[in-house]
Amino acid sequence: MTEHQPLALRLPTPGCYADPDRSGLAADDVFDGMTEHLFYTLGKLAPAASRHDLYMALSYAVRDRLMTRYLAGIEALSATPTRVVAYLSAEFLIGPQLSNNLLMLGMREAAAEALRRFGIADIEEILDVEEEPGLGNGGLGRLAACFLESLASLQIPATGYGIRYEFGIFDQLIRDGWQVEITDKWLKAGWPWEIPHPDQACFVGFGGRTESYRDERGAYRVRWIPDEHAIGVPHDVPVLGYRVNTCDRLRLWRADATESFDFYAFNIGDYYGAVEEKVGSETLSKVLYPNDGTDEGRRLRLKQQHFFVSCSLQDMIRNLDQRGIPIQEFPDHWAVQLNDTHPSIAVAELMRLLLDDKHLEWEQAWDITTRSLSYTNHTLLPEALEKWGLHLFGSLLPRHLELIYEINRRFLQQVRLRYPGNDQILRKVSIIDDEGSKAVRMAHLATVASHHVNGVAALHSRLVTSDLFPEFAALWPDKFTNVTNGVTPRRWVALANPQLSSLLTEAVGDGWITDLDQLRQLERFADDDAFLERWEATKLSVKRHLTHYIHSHTGVLVDPASLFDVQVKRIHEYKRQHLNALQVIAQYLRIKNGQADGMAPRTVIFGGKAAPGYTMAKLIIRFINGIAETVNSDPDMDGRLRVVFLPDYNVKLGERVYPAADLSEQISTAGKEASGTGNMKFAMNGALTIGTLDGANVEIREQVGADNFFLFGRTTEEIAALHAEGYRPWELIGTIPELPQVLRLVEQGHFSNGDGDLFRPLLQNLTGQDPFFVLADFADYLRAQEAVSRAWADRPRWNRMSLLNTARTGFFSSDRSIREYARRIWSAEEFPVTITCELD
Repeated sequence: MTEHQPLALRLPTPGCYADPDRSGLAADDVFDGMTEHLFYTLGKLAPAASRHDLYMALSYAVRDRLMTRYLAGIEALSATPTRVVAYLSAEFLIGPQLSNNLLMLGMREAAAEALRRFGIADIEEILDVEEEPGLGNGGLGRLAACFLESLASLQIPATGYGIRYEFGIFDQLIRDGWQVEITDKWLKAGWPWEIPHPDQACFVGFGGRTESYRDERGAYRVRWIPDEHAIGVPHDVPVLGYRVNTCDRLRLWRADATESFDFYAFNIGDYYGAVEEKVGSETLSKVLYPNDGTDEGRRLRLKQQHFFVSCSLQDMIRNLDQRGIPIQEFPDHWAVQLNDTHPSIAVAELMRLLLDDKHLEWEQAWDITTRSLSYTNHTLLPEALEKWGLHLFGSLLPRHLELIYEINRRFLQQVRLRYPGNDQILRKVSIIDDEGSKAVRMAHLATVASHHVNGVAALHSRLVTSDLFPEFAALWPDKFTNVTNGVTPRRWVALANPQLSSLLTEAVGDGWITDLDQLRQLERFADDDAFLERWEATKLSVKRHLTHYIHSHTGVLVDPASLFDVQVKRIHEYKRQHLNALQVIAQYLRIKNGQADGMAPRTVIFGGKAAPGYTMAKLIIRFINGIAETVNSDPDMDGRLRVVFLPDYNVKLGERVYPAADLSEQISTAGKEASGTGNMKFAMNGALTIGTLDGANVEIREQVGADNFFLFGRTTEEIAALHAEGYRPWELIGTIPELPQVLRLVEQGHFSNGDGDLFRPLLQNLTGQDPFFVLADFADYLRAQEAVSRAWADRPRWNRMSLLNTARTGFFSSDRSIREYARRIWSAEEFPVTITCELD
């Protein structure tokens, strides 16, 4: 070998090479990699490097280590084909990548040592530089990210498909108590974790018309002639598993115009027209969830969904073509999971590609489609089940609407055979809603075409079959199943809570990181006073870190020794942040009235974003901040009660909050939350739950034990009965102690500087309709909060309950969820990647 030849990294198959100098995990290797990238990639000398420069250099050095594994996996799959999971999701809330990849590679300390040589004493200074990727909003996107990580950690080949949004949903500021949305420019300083592949771009059509013709064999065919096109350019983000060679990928599509510049328009002075196509096409990947309160917003959202789904399916088919695999074998190589209804246009698009591009017959194309697709339902809320008006759908996707009509015709014929003469059943199950404003029911489309439909918690899955889709469940009982959600213990404990992680590893070994059930061994310490004192001290240490953050970002001083009572999640009426706010007022009044004996000193922490067009949710944020302003400025509350609203809640902030919580508020109206995953993150980190029997709360209570869970509220069945009887919330007010005084204080403007009108819409909503039964559960919620105070006063008891919560959360690892999907839905298997490095 000459001195200019690189060292070849021998892989299971030929054609993939890497420089061993970029594969080492020691501090010297990281330092050399950083120095090289500072000079050659960033054009900087080390003495002049800023913290952002060092972040970029370290990220590129870490990415180099991912590439060996990433390319090895691609080569291995090419040589030995196996079924790959294609996870289609409109959101991937992946969070910061540098710290996570350092954990996956086991090189955090090496990176810290390398940074010390650049004069950085604390690695957190560099980790804090990273912008949060604006690729998701809430639980749906975070779940997708956990699932991708678990797929890689379990060595199951997978590709996540989504959109490379240029701007996230928004950054949240709080001004005068109100949410203010500002642009989330998360890409402004560059993002080192993506690898663009312009050579693998896909064309996507919109609008236009269809025409029929006869092919060379005389068969009837249809072609779609779009009048608008966009190009989807893939950007790959490597997703490394924990201490394994498997490196899956997240493939995100960026929209480009087919022609970026019209010289003719420019030359005649039409300067906007010269770039109009570029601007219009690139809008497709500009922003996560455009406001669908307008016709244009709805049109853009549907275009976004078709754009990323079409690119993804074309990519899968191209992959088979390049390997010489017949299209008929598509289901043997791709298990396509639809994460909620956003990607459900995949049913019609896959049929179009198979019929119009591959010229298969209908029966064969439908067989391939139904053997390939599966659908996860994430909501029981009717407004969240997407429906698209026929006019909008037909104008954007005329060929797809034709196909959906034909799918529906054939499906309804099956239903007629099963239920002859039953037009009511036909109306309920039809993919086309012919009543009122006619629309395509996307959840129905996904259900008809998928081989499995799953809910995401035991209660939710039961309600899917009994309340949401009972007719479909009667037709295909074996199609419906449950896979309870999970979260990755790597990010949410090992990474987010190093203090607890060290204690866990000392107590039971480090096997819990990949097998969370091993935490059951903690139960032997449940009555060990010395260990429980260490448990409490560890929690207090984490809370001190959050205390500093709260003060620096909100100006509020809180006592880390107080009970940290936390509700952080998307702001929505069904999640009932306003119920929590009302009980804070009740506690405030007890203190003011000298009735606070036995009440635990509390810091009540809220966080979450409201959708920009959701007026009531934004008013709830203002309500919380009004209460916080009043409580925190009252000397009578010192040492007893503080209220904090943390702005711009995201994954980075979640990594601070979940480990520090003592009490987890999971108080949604029973039957409304599909699962929730924040509840699992809190429990893993030793927080106790106060909650209703809703979503995964049911299973958390079963796992951790009823004695270690503060239950309150009406059940799903009791809520339904109350609704059926004709719920009249105004009649409840006088029967519930403390509630009249709480509402009167709000009405008088006590939390709005004397403005009695500010919160009137909220009061009218609660006392007039109370659609989410806040007042109905108020008294029982106060009772449960009193039980919390009693438990908190008994520190050994509280610490024991906390430890048992952590010990019994093995079921809620996303590894368990993925194993269930792989076994029962995808038929996907482990595919370990072996890498050996030898010199030629």
